[in-house]
Amino acid sequence: MLSLGRKNNRDLLTPLEAELAPRGRGVARLHRQPVWRSAGRLADLPRWTGSAAALGFLTLTIGYGIVIGGHGRIVSDALLSAAGFGIEAVKLSGQREINEFQILEALEIHEGTSLALFDAAGARERLNDMAWVKNASVMKFYPSTLQIKIEERVPYALWQRGDLVSIVNESGDVITDDVDGRYANLLLVVNHGAQRRAVEINKALENVPELRPRVRAAFLISDRRWDLQLENGISIRLPEQNIDAALADLVKMDDENGLLSRDIVAIDMRLGDRVTVRLSDEAAEERNIMTGGEGGSKKRERDT
Repeated sequence: MLSLGRKNNRDLLTPLEAELAPRGRGVARLHRQPVWRSAGRLADLPRWTGSAAALGFLTLTIGYGIVIGGHGRIVSDALLSAAGFGIEAVKLSGQREINEFQILEALEIHEGTSLALFDAAGARERLNDMAWVKNASVMKFYPSTLQIKIEERVPYALWQRGDLVSIVNESGDVITDDVDGRYANLLLVVNHGAQRRAVEINKALENVPELRPRVRAAFLISDRRWDLQLENGISIRLPEQNIDAALADLVKMDDENGLLSRDIVAIDMRLGDRVTVRLSDEAAEERNIMTGGEGGSKKRERDT
């Protein structure tokens, strides 16, 4: 057994005695060496190092949990918004057919969204996917303003095929199938292919402004020529060529004898030297009575 004196002085123990001596016992507390002193440089660290390390570990743990839980963007947005970089104003310009709510919905701005982390490219893509939008720009103005400029497609005509009616632009591209009373003043073109040739009939009608308000629809027949349907139900069959001349003659005849106000159902202008008028059943019967059954056609008057 070790003597008490030798136990108190551990430096005097032989290697065998040190191996057999109980650990932590028999050595006075004053002679024990702290663990951090035997670690070299650790002994020189400040006293607050442990607290700082614990705080850093806690911060990393919380950050890891936020990232794993998918809340990193939300927390970052909240911090940036709190720092004064939240989206507080959205300036819109250029929109006419689209209302502001539709634009804001496409932007996907939520409470606490920061301007710095706002996905401008994604917002621009969503705006360009809207039916009425031809081109959109999204610009950030720090610290808290988002500016949106919209270039819309211009409605040119209504296109009907079957029961479906769409709004088309000047090139004939469909803008939307959502049609309401705001577009009643647009010319309605009917049948397949009519949307691509709407410019043709529209420009012809622009040359006869007296007639244009009375035209309800234009029907493309066999992809060759047009039939006009007036508001009073009269159908006007136009020729393949020289539409402008035919419409000018029609307006002249209406000015001279009120042709378009008579009890007729159709005016055929397909032949170059005559105009054939089809009376309604009642008007035809009355004419037969008055003329004794004689029929006839009215020659078209042309300027020479």
